[in-house]
Amino acid sequence: MHEHDVIVVGAGGAGLRAAIAAQEEGADVAIVSKLHPVRSHTGAAEGGINAALREGDSWQDHAYDTMKGSDYLGDAPAIETLAQDSPEEVIQLEHWGMAFSREDDGTVSQRPFGGLSFPRTTYAGAETGHQLLHTMYEQLVKRGIEVYDEWYVLDLAVSDEPDPEERDCHGVVGYDIQSGSIEGFRARDGVILATGGLGQVYNHTTNAVANTGDGVAMAYRAGVPIEDMEFIQFHPTTLPSTGVLITEGVRGEGGILYNAEGERFMFEHGYANNDGELASRDVVSRAELTEVNEGRGIEDEYVHLDMRHLGEERIVDRLENIIHLSEDFEGVNPLEEPMPVKPGQHYAMGGIETDENGETCVSGLYAAGECACASVHGSNRLGGNALPELIVFGARAGHHAAGRDMKTAEIPTGKRGEWDAGDIDTPVDPGDISGGAGDAVADGGATANLAPDELVERATDRAMARVESLLDNEDGRNHAEIRSKVQESMTEQVNVFREEDSLKQALRDIREAREDYEDVGVADQSRTFNTDLLHTIETRNIIDLAEAITLGALAREEFRGAHWRKEYQERNDEDWLRHTLLSWNGGSPELWFKPVILEGENKRYEPKIRSY
Repeated sequence: MHEHDVIVVGAGGAGLRAAIAAQEEGADVAIVSKLHPVRSHTGAAEGGINAALREGDSWQDHAYDTMKGSDYLGDAPAIETLAQDSPEEVIQLEHWGMAFSREDDGTVSQRPFGGLSFPRTTYAGAETGHQLLHTMYEQLVKRGIEVYDEWYVLDLAVSDEPDPEERDCHGVVGYDIQSGSIEGFRARDGVILATGGLGQVYNHTTNAVANTGDGVAMAYRAGVPIEDMEFIQFHPTTLPSTGVLITEGVRGEGGILYNAEGERFMFEHGYANNDGELASRDVVSRAELTEVNEGRGIEDEYVHLDMRHLGEERIVDRLENIIHLSEDFEGVNPLEEPMPVKPGQHYAMGGIETDENGETCVSGLYAAGECACASVHGSNRLGGNALPELIVFGARAGHHAAGRDMKTAEIPTGKRGEWDAGDIDTPVDPGDISGGAGDAVADGGATANLAPDELVERATDRAMARVESLLDNEDGRNHAEIRSKVQESMTEQVNVFREEDSLKQALRDIREAREDYEDVGVADQSRTFNTDLLHTIETRNIIDLAEAITLGALAREEFRGAHWRKEYQERNDEDWLRHTLLSWNGGSPELWFKPVILEGENKRYEPKIRSY
């Protein structure tokens, strides 16, 4: 068994920043990651980091823009924390050597991004995430922080108390991809989940193949509520053939969207009369799909993004990698012709319920980054707000897990039954896949008297048994068929435009996939680099999270931010100014609610009509 003070699961931006922060507090820290740190998906973030750095800008304006972008479903304490802490964190990155783009006078460059009232997006060409990862990895090496890379975390070691708020997390169970061994990791002070996104729930996504929502699913099954899962961001500019991201920086520099008739539709069709292409992402994505659905799309699939007028010098200086992406994946040279783009799944606004220090309701368990929901983004994330979320909340989680007492706003907790969830008329029983990797809490068997080491050992034994059962069933169902069924249904039924019948069909499809998974097996019997085994385990996470997204989407009977419902075409603040939460509840998800916090440090954010 490995033992450390703080164990960070995941080595992207949030995980690296959390590990550095915990080490600064004197903790013995280790990172456990299924990827080498510089291969983490944060490296795909192209656009930039929002921070109020210049005269004429302020953290208060950043906070207001973020609240407006969230369509008033973000929580003020978390939003204000992001806006207040991000300048210091960006300056820290610069002091660590991050190569930000600069103006001729040497000052750090900032550019406009969608939904911002000031050009506050700090960037490093179109490779900001890549630069961020390498900068923080250098700090990791410098500080001697131990990294268990290519270790896949199978499970959390959590006690069994009936009330999740009385449970404790004492570590994780990891699978060594190189050797096939399964070992426990004991955390003396805390476990921080920083496992990133869940884009593989969909088949057209900007997310990497590794983004299967592992941390969210493990925390969910361990008893932590997951919050606002229905809010999925679809980025308006992805390449049609692959889902590869074309940064919002193209539009920030002045790129223009055209339909098949050569119209600059964001203005000419009234989608965003003031901000045009730089309206928030949910607005632009709906506009593009409306153009396609009404017959003004190109090849009935996409629209054009044109940046030729910016000039070769400016494009090469600020957006060089976009040239290569377009050429390599679409065969289009954007210096000579417009790029084809369409909306693709990009980001999950929801995730593991936390406060602004990353704490969950399970003692000793924290989460930060995209896998967490401190409720910064509400129903729609602004471009440029993901990377500051990683470094701000990663740092706070690391400091707090290592023992620093940090200021936390009083966050009201919803109660089951406080609101009537209503009859969401689900056509199927959510079902359960009991036992095995990912089930931190077993049925029965109280652990109140088990020592932390014994809890980790028990979780390790369960994970071993689950893996053996999968390997023994080599003639069982193939995970790829099951995963594809879920991904195709989610992309077809739970996309930008949603309606009741389609959501119910998605639930039926997910239920069928869950039943198929009960007989899943692993054909590859090897013990080293067994990606068949890993993908089989990941597929279970995809099933659980697909169900959570769809249940939330069916329950929320309004149109807010990224959540569009055909039957409900108005934002309903009277009934739906509240967060949706799901509890695992033994495999039969329980839906409940808690209020949105609009009261900030010095002001209340009053909901207004959101227009751009």
